[in-house]
Amino acid sequence: MTHTALTPVFVGLRTGLHVVFVALTVLVVVRAVVSPTPSSGAVIVLCVILLATYALGGLGVRSSFRGAGLLWLLVLSVEWIALVWLIPEAAYLVFPLFFLYLHLLPGWWGPLAVLAATALAIVALGLHGGWTVGGIVGPLVGAGVAILIGLGYRSLARESQEREALMAELIATRDQLAETEHESGVLAERARLAREIHDTVAQGLSSIQMLLHAAEREAPDGPGVEYVRLARETAATNLVDARRFVRELTPAALVDQGIGAALRRLAETQWSSDSLDVHVRVSDAIDLPIHVQTALLRIAQGAMANVMQHADARNATITIDRDADTVRLTISDDGRGFDPAGVAVDRASGASDSFGLTAARERVDQLGGTLSIDAASDHGSTVSVELKVEGDG
Repeated sequence: MTHTALTPVFVGLRTGLHVVFVALTVLVVVRAVVSPTPSSGAVIVLCVILLATYALGGLGVRSSFRGAGLLWLLVLSVEWIALVWLIPEAAYLVFPLFFLYLHLLPGWWGPLAVLAATALAIVALGLHGGWTVGGIVGPLVGAGVAILIGLGYRSLARESQEREALMAELIATRDQLAETEHESGVLAERARLAREIHDTVAQGLSSIQMLLHAAEREAPDGPGVEYVRLARETAATNLVDARRFVRELTPAALVDQGIGAALRRLAETQWSSDSLDVHVRVSDAIDLPIHVQTALLRIAQGAMANVMQHADARNATITIDRDADTVRLTISDDGRGFDPAGVAVDRASGASDSFGLTAARERVDQLGGTLSIDAASDHGSTVSVELKVEGDG
């Protein structure tokens, strides 16, 4: 059994059951020795056989397969019935047998077996020593206590299994989030480098190339034109290399499939769960510069990480629309919402829950766009981003 916080409780209950069974069996042996009867020898031998059978079950016969456990319980019950027939004190062994019936027999078979064993114990005590109130009430009270304890044991076991399943799910979610955050961090750094190369080196080389080309046109036969032409060609070659670096640093899914397919793939894999449906409304025909696609993808990943971790939402929708010179990204959910002002305060104090929104703001600011948040408690939230669309340069 997997170790849980309740494992010591289960071990204690089982250990107590073993001790009670052995102690009561030893009591029967002592009674047979102290007050010998013609059947005392048979009682002692039968007690030894009973203990051996019980120990055999404890060594693992019950765990091999269900049929073996039921057979073991049947043999143990027959031996107990024979012992009760010989000596009345053996009737006390019915109490640990109650727990075995409740533990091993499925459904209502356990309580029915407890009632049958109780009836046998009452009859045995009545036949041996006469019918008394104690001989009737004692086994009945023991049966009631055993059933209540057995029900409590089953409830604890069920709660322990549910807790283990929940802990396993939480650990798996934590590992998945850690892996996603690590991957997002790596990809974000690659995207930042691609954007920096695109906005500085590539644009600078493009400008140099255009200026040299203009100088070459102004004085096609002037002194040093060969050097101007060589410099222009060198700048053109380096510009090609810079753009190749940008493409290599950009996520492959964007280059090969576009942002719509990339978002749908994430919705079906990383963001998919039994409790959250993610809808992506992005046209595959949408045309955006690769650095804009990368920025929108990272912002969507950060926003969806917040939705999965904090929103407790059933549905989330990602939409991208474009007009002539503007693209708009919207991530909305039907979760419990939050206070945007409170998030900003938490970020200032060093809390980590608002990192995704802060990173999104920084990315949007770098691209000269705007980010807005519409969130209210118990009314879901909507994160909207607008960016100016420029050529891929």
